[in-house]
Amino acid sequence: MLDINKIRADFPILKQTVNGKALVYFDNAATSQKPQVVIDAVANYYKTINSNIHRGVHTLSQLATDAYEVSRQKIQTHFNAQHTHEIIFTRGTTESINLVANGFSQLLNKGDEVIISHLEHHSNIVPWQLACEKSGATLKVIPMNDKGALQMAAFDAFLSDKTKVVAVNHISNTLGTINPVKEIIDKAHKVGAAVLIDGAQAAPHLKVDVQALDCDFYCVSAHKMYGPTGIGFLYGKEVWLNKLPPYHGGGEMIKTVTFEKTTYADLPHKFEAGTPNIAGGIAFGTCIDYINSIGVENMAQQEKELLAYGTEKLLEIDGLKIYGTAAKKTSVISFNIEGIHPFDIGSIVDKLGVAVRTGHHCTQPIMDFYKIPGTVRASFSFYNTKAEIDVFVEAVKKAKMMLS
Repeated sequence: MLDINKIRADFPILKQTVNGKALVYFDNAATSQKPQVVIDAVANYYKTINSNIHRGVHTLSQLATDAYEVSRQKIQTHFNAQHTHEIIFTRGTTESINLVANGFSQLLNKGDEVIISHLEHHSNIVPWQLACEKSGATLKVIPMNDKGALQMAAFDAFLSDKTKVVAVNHISNTLGTINPVKEIIDKAHKVGAAVLIDGAQAAPHLKVDVQALDCDFYCVSAHKMYGPTGIGFLYGKEVWLNKLPPYHGGGEMIKTVTFEKTTYADLPHKFEAGTPNIAGGIAFGTCIDYINSIGVENMAQQEKELLAYGTEKLLEIDGLKIYGTAAKKTSVISFNIEGIHPFDIGSIVDKLGVAVRTGHHCTQPIMDFYKIPGTVRASFSFYNTKAEIDVFVEAVKKAKMMLS
């Protein structure tokens, strides 16, 4: 059992009030809160070893470089990549996907096919549309059903020797659906396709082993898993990272530069042009340490209980409908109340101290499928409590009463 009071004490923002009410933070799918040790890691970098990395012989540069590369090693270990150089630091999941899609735009040909799913975040739709426009490849979409699960028979029918890339999320940010990514990866590999997994929503909730999954690429944002914003990583199998062309040009990603010819650096630096978010990278390693100190399985169990409790309590409200009822899902509840716009509910519960997300959640195709303008989305983390859910449910009831 987790000592929830001790855990909540690790997160200073949870102590504050909003609109005169104790903060109830249920917008974790958008970004998670940060423990004090992560905040301190950012501050300590600037206070004690602020220096550019990889290029300096002076002491501060070497200390900063060591701390940054230790974080890369922690990420490699946590996600079980085979090599440290298979971990590419990026600004987050969006940049990681764009890096891969841009590379494939130069490898795909007319007649090739890319498969994504109806459950994707815009960040895993638009880059592949751009890649297909540039290359002449065709984009195909795995359909979803009313429960918010993928129709795998359609995926099977799409697969052929024309399939070159399959890109799907591990967990839907809007519905919480946990997709059968291992099955998708294995089937895609049988036709020779590369597979990218958007792991932004999975990394905070599941223990991810990229070698066990056998994915070719896996993308993560630190800010979803209790780390800083503006930092994330792309895992790529060495063979694929060597095939892809560089994404950005500049310092650090080169071996030699002349006006006639440039040769590129070895992995991972080939994809890490310019001065990175050094403080964020170091703090990313700290958040990995923090997660492991709590235990991913312990966190997942707490969130499973919150999901069950929140679902039960919300469904007691007349006229409330939950979107996303797949058999396997994580701690996200998207819902509407009949006759009430989700924005209005979100605005009222905010006045009562509850932070939720309203809108299409960067998944407009999902909203179009259900023929709705958006949803209210409550997303729970391991530091949330059933008492907070009670406060939230009462706030929703009040909003319904005011708006009906």
